[in-house]
Amino acid sequence: MPFVASHEPGDGDVSFSIAVGVEEAHGETFLFRFAPTFPRLWACWCVNLSPFPWGPVLGAAVQGRSGGCPLIATFLFVSQESPDHLRVEYCHRSAATEMEAPLPGLSLLLVLLAVGWGSGAVTAWTTSPGVCELVQSTADCTGRWLSSVPGNLRGDTEELLLDDNTIQVLGNASLLSYHQLRRLSLTKNRLELIKPGVFLSSQGLHALSLADNLLFTNYSLTAAALSALPALRMLDLAGNRLTEDMVSVLVWNLSSLESLSVARNIIMRLDSSVFTNLTQLLELNLEKNYIFEIDQAFEGLQRLQRLNIAYNYLPCVVEFSLTQLRVLNVSNNVIEWFLALESDDLFELEMLDLSHNRLLFFPVLPRQSKLHSLLLKDNEMSFYQRLPNGTSLADVTVQFLLIDGNSTNITTVSLWDEICHSNLSSLHLLDMSQNQVWYLPEGFLAQMPSLTHLKLNQNCLETFQLSEGDPLAMLTELDLSQNQLVELGAEVGAGDILPSLQLFNLSTNRLRVLPPGVFAYTRRITTVDLSRNRVDLCPQPAVAGEAETPPCVDIRGVKTLTHLSLAGCGLRGLSGHPFQGTSLMHLDLSDNHQALSGDLGWLQDLALTLQVLSLRNTSLSSTAVDFSAFNSLVRLDLSGNSLSVFPSSLGILKLLSLDLRDNCLPALPLDVTRMPLGKSLQEVYLSQNPYNCCTLGWWDSLQRVEGLHVPDGQEMTCSYASHTLSPRALPEPVLWSCRWQTADLALLYLVLALPTCLTLLVAFAVVFLTLKQKLLKMVKSQCGVSSPY
Repeated sequence: MPFVASHEPGDGDVSFSIAVGVEEAHGETFLFRFAPTFPRLWACWCVNLSPFPWGPVLGAAVQGRSGGCPLIATFLFVSQESPDHLRVEYCHRSAATEMEAPLPGLSLLLVLLAVGWGSGAVTAWTTSPGVCELVQSTADCTGRWLSSVPGNLRGDTEELLLDDNTIQVLGNASLLSYHQLRRLSLTKNRLELIKPGVFLSSQGLHALSLADNLLFTNYSLTAAALSALPALRMLDLAGNRLTEDMVSVLVWNLSSLESLSVARNIIMRLDSSVFTNLTQLLELNLEKNYIFEIDQAFEGLQRLQRLNIAYNYLPCVVEFSLTQLRVLNVSNNVIEWFLALESDDLFELEMLDLSHNRLLFFPVLPRQSKLHSLLLKDNEMSFYQRLPNGTSLADVTVQFLLIDGNSTNITTVSLWDEICHSNLSSLHLLDMSQNQVWYLPEGFLAQMPSLTHLKLNQNCLETFQLSEGDPLAMLTELDLSQNQLVELGAEVGAGDILPSLQLFNLSTNRLRVLPPGVFAYTRRITTVDLSRNRVDLCPQPAVAGEAETPPCVDIRGVKTLTHLSLAGCGLRGLSGHPFQGTSLMHLDLSDNHQALSGDLGWLQDLALTLQVLSLRNTSLSSTAVDFSAFNSLVRLDLSGNSLSVFPSSLGILKLLSLDLRDNCLPALPLDVTRMPLGKSLQEVYLSQNPYNCCTLGWWDSLQRVEGLHVPDGQEMTCSYASHTLSPRALPEPVLWSCRWQTADLALLYLVLALPTCLTLLVAFAVVFLTLKQKLLKMVKSQCGVSSPY
């Protein structure tokens, strides 16, 4: 029965206790609900249970804050022994700002409900359905600790979200009130059983999510309930510990299904019996299972268009014959071979993802397909027509022995000729990154006239040839980074090489030079990354005693170029006009220790366009650094240098982001916040500098700037008497010492001298007054002369 208790608050902390008699019982679960009856609670409150020795407590200390609304605190504890009484203590500690406010009266409602305890687990409770959020025809009851479906929601509810609750059973009457239900989600509950009659009143349901539950326990009864849904289109059974046999039973009578997910289960082998009746299925998700074998499991799915078998254990795919499939994802398996069926039938395949496998050879694709995306990233793939020792395997074939029951088939495949028969004319994206490719066969790219994105990064390429035979007229992105390129070849005078290229990534290779005029026909090039190569920019000054100037890369006159990275290229003493005729907006010159041996005059051609400049780790010092001409700069990185004085030319810039980390700056200007720079800055990095703890006035000013973010503010330190301290919390003795050190010296000397002067003056006055008579007589005797009258 409910117990009502009240307590009048006193001064300071308050508490009260209620003794509740409990009948003789063992293994009980009790629910307590505290409902304050006033609209505003104290700033902080907590609830404690005692005595603790007689059982484990769930939520023994419940805390919360008031927000102007009535609060309800609910918690459980389990009784292992029968207590004589229960003591509930309510304590209050108000916020500092409310310490003097009068404390309101408190009325506490204590409801004690005995709930059955069984199966070694706490049985959950049902929260009032009024906590569900209703938006038009959708009822959102997510995360409400519900143990059953609320029964008093609107009857015209079409979508009911019950995710992240504690529902274990859907009874026959659970959905009785919702005849118009179309979408039901029960993800992340404890659902073990769906009774056969639960959907009889909701046969219009067409989307049902049961992911992350325990349906393996009573899957046969749940299957009977699902069979009563003639209009079901989408079913999610992911994360229910289902085997292939359980899945077969659950979906046996669901011929209307169009989308099915059985991801994150324990399926190991698929055959033709699992999905037999799913004739309308368009999408099937089998990822993150343990599938190692598939035996004609999809042959009857004539409408299947999207198939996801990623994150399984398939060793190979042979005789691929799903002509109607549009998207196939078999990434993150252990596939070594992919062989499509030898047929002239047109495959509808548009996207094939074979990334993160163990492919040894380029896949044998369908002869006729609509393939536009081929993802082969992170495999062990290479080409074997030409080996490094000069031998050729052009005529070598591989035989596949296919054993099916008592029949044995032998398929002979040439390592390269067979691929030539595949039609790749519609391919737009080819990703072969992170493989072992050291060359591309002759005519390989010529088969892909529609290619727009080519990714060959992280391979073993030593040369890459651009020729008229591989026109690549549509190519917009070419990534050759992280290879071993020493040469980039191009036919001189070939006007149709890379005419549409926009992004060219050549970083982290061994290039020293690019073909002359390589950008002459790239009318749309915007981004070039040459970082981590040993290149120099033209023009190069003549070297005494050498007939020819060193090799260099010429980007002058490339008007469309806006982003250029030359980080870590070993640039030396830039001079002249290397960027003449360009409109660069982003320039990265970081990690070039000798690039800034002189002034920044060679950057003057970019004064009107440059917006982002990185000079990180370029041995930049405070001498001869003038940024005043770069009025368009919005982001500047000067980290990792030797700046000992804040460059005064930065003060007139209107930067949004400035990085000054890892320099030798003892302080910033005191008036930095009054400069145009201080008024425009939104982000500044300041850590790893030897700041003086006694000259942090600029730091206090920065902290008061509204809208300014210092991401590394917690890492900032300052130095005081060989100690490293945080400027955010300087000890009081340090502050007093700093005040003395930074005080006006003239005033300090005056203050120190004044007591001494006063002391001397007083001493003189005392001596004079004491010896006054004697002194006067002495003066008279020494200087006195008679005067005649």
